[in-house]
Amino acid sequence: MKSNALFFGVVLAASVIPAQAVEDVSYRSDIYPILHDYCLNCHEPGGKGYEASGLDMTSYASLMKGTKFGAVIKPGDSFSSILIQLVEGRAHPVIKMPFELNGGLSNKNISLMKRWVAQGAKDN
Repeated sequence: MKSNALFFGVVLAASVIPAQAVEDVSYRSDIYPILHDYCLNCHEPGGKGYEASGLDMTSYASLMKGTKFGAVIKPGDSFSSILIQLVEGRAHPVIKMPFELNGGLSNKNISLMKRWVAQGAKDN
């Protein structure tokens, strides 16, 4: 009887705790390099994306400020964040970002960005 209780306790614990611990995503180590490599050529002052939207991705503060239309990141909510909608192509396929990268960002990079936003989009 004790072994059954132990077995069910382990099964219950396994269903509550994720299979692998989710590590914090770092803005400086994980997110900024993606922005630098794929976004800054348009989304910095003087770039086409900046001129069209006002989105400056050169710093954490300017990214969090958003566009002339409003915020692009809703900390804690990767589904509703405009930035995630754009890189996933959910807003509209014609404006999937990065615009000039055929096929868009890799699934790995999109997943990192989604996790970062879901974790609160911290400046870490």
